[in-house]
Amino acid sequence: MFKSAKKQLNMLARQLKLSIPHNNESPITDQDKETLSVIRAETEKLNQNNVTRTQAYFDFFQKHNEIHWALLAHLVSRNAGWNMTDLKGEYLPMLLNQTEQNNFFCFLERGNWLIFQDAYPQLLLYEKSKETSQPLFYLLSELKVSSFMRPFWENFWLHRNSLELTFALIINEQQYIEKRVIQNKLYKETVLDTILFKLQDLFDFNLILFPYTTPLQKKTKVVGGTVHHFSSLEDRINLGKGLYNLLFSVKTRLAQTIDWADMNPHTGSRKDFWPHLFNDVKETAPGSMHEIHNSPCSLQVKSLRIYSPSLTLVWKDWVHEKAEAGDWYKNKKAHNWIKKHDKELNGDIQETYCHMIEQLEMAAYTKHLLFNKN
Repeated sequence: MFKSAKKQLNMLARQLKLSIPHNNESPITDQDKETLSVIRAETEKLNQNNVTRTQAYFDFFQKHNEIHWALLAHLVSRNAGWNMTDLKGEYLPMLLNQTEQNNFFCFLERGNWLIFQDAYPQLLLYEKSKETSQPLFYLLSELKVSSFMRPFWENFWLHRNSLELTFALIINEQQYIEKRVIQNKLYKETVLDTILFKLQDLFDFNLILFPYTTPLQKKTKVVGGTVHHFSSLEDRINLGKGLYNLLFSVKTRLAQTIDWADMNPHTGSRKDFWPHLFNDVKETAPGSMHEIHNSPCSLQVKSLRIYSPSLTLVWKDWVHEKAEAGDWYKNKKAHNWIKKHDKELNGDIQETYCHMIEQLEMAAYTKHLLFNKN
């Protein structure tokens, strides 16, 4: 699948030399204005919080499974939600103070919100194009979508190259949040250079997990990857491409992943994928410390479960400021990321994740002992 796409990617790269902004297009019609109004309203309604966004991506994929990015976005957005609830879960409240928890949540929420409000209108415009059997991608600029995306959507309409479109969307969304979040002075000072740096230094914290349930063993396992330099645009893009290749490279596992997502609606609690280990109700007594008595990867219940709350119970919906204006696309160097195929992920992340849980438990337990001594 991926080898055959290389030729098409190279062809597109040549086509993109002709992708000059269209300045001589006809004014938009009343029907176009109605379409834009509906898309904006639907996007705003579903951009309420991480749970609504994450479900919206999956619902779209179920209707249009040729848009592979929607499934990838759904799974990555699940991970953002789990990271949000970890801030109010069993261990991180012992390691981060209230201000740090709030700052980290705002960082995660802003990025999650921005990506949805940029990407979901593109998905809805594609859906409307299918309904009318007419490509409507000339309206992307009206939705403030980067000029980078139009040739990719138009090419997808003609050739249905899901890999090419997915890579373009990965690049676009990571570029979109680069200045608005990653290089934003506020988030850089309060999160990236302090909290996230501390968590990365102590733990392998930036893990992306894709759960799937094996039919014979009836057990949910996880595959995925990690980014060691979250502030690096190139590393985030490469991770996204690697995760896509991992997700769609094994058809049986892909089907099991989709089935798992369908059977387990996103709540933000890690109980969604490992209910034997996590619970959305706190089981440890007030003032006591949770202890792990066996490896989390043993998949056996031998101790109280780790507290992992539902997102809407611990975080209120956040009212966002309007997205910062501007098109990140200034030159065609970004096209190099479309053609470039990096080393594929092997996906072996489960033991790493279990080790991270043990590290968090040990760090929280140590701090608990020191705090009680004082």
